Amino acid sequence: MIKIFGHTNPDLDSIASAYAAEYLLSKKGIDAKAFRLGDYNKEVNYATNYFGITLDMPLIDRVEDNDEVMLVDHNEFTQSVGNIENAKIFMVIDHHKIDNFRTKEPLEYIAKPVGCNSTTIYEMLKEINAIDRKDVLAMLLSAIISDTLLLKSPTTTKKDIDVAEEIAGILGVNLNEYGYELLKAGADLSDVTEDELVRIDSKVFEPNGKKIEIAQINAVDMDSILSRQSKIEEAMNKVIAEKGLDAFLVAVTDVVNCNSEIIAIRK
Repeated sequence: MIKIFGHTNPDLDSIASAYAAEYLLSKKGIDAKAFRLGDYNKEVNYATNYFGITLDMPLIDRVEDNDEVMLVDHNEFTQSVGNIENAKIFMVIDHHKIDNFRTKEPLEYIAKPVGCNSTTIYEMLKEINAIDRKDVLAMLLSAIISDTLLLKSPTTTKKDIDVAEEIAGILGVNLNEYGYELLKAGADLSDVTEDELVRIDSKVFEPNGKKIEIAQINAVDMDSILSRQSKIEEAMNKVIAEKGLDAFLVAVTDVVNCNSEIIAIRK
């Protein structure tokens, strides 16, 4: 069985990509199972509740030597499951730059310059006439909305827009109305501690031998987050000490107006 998973601290795109990729491989007669490398976030919970979807994606933090795996929405080993360097990577479907990635044998590697990885997976499903499961389509649509901030992010491409509109049409969903409610649900951070805020959606990078973590906090009211900056910085310093980081950057993003403020701390 091939184990499919996105990156650690999974966002909606990582969850949706793994969920849809399991269906993609099953349609090709390949035994596979989707997993997750962290808890479901508020956007995932909103999407599944809205569409009545029950996810069966067990939580894992490590794979065994020679386990056959598929990576979605990431390729860097620093963002992946424990012991990934000793696994057999069957396939990668991603939309990020390729870095810190190596394999012992050939594989199928698909990397498309789109705003959301789920856009590519939808196109792959469409190629084999497998866009018949509404739960899969609903997760893919939700991921595109999330990753592109309702198609307003500068990383959004025409493919993302076309796919989002096509899926919304199939599902009979008002793209803007549903999208706004999804982003608003994900940006409700009133009950989240500063320590949790800086870990919600974070990734570690190692450029030029430096260990840098970047986190993103999406909010409807950016000022409500920035008013907590001193405590956020305390939480960032805690993470720097725990992980031996050289720097930690937190991007606070206004999901309505697509503006961001950066909080940066160097060791």
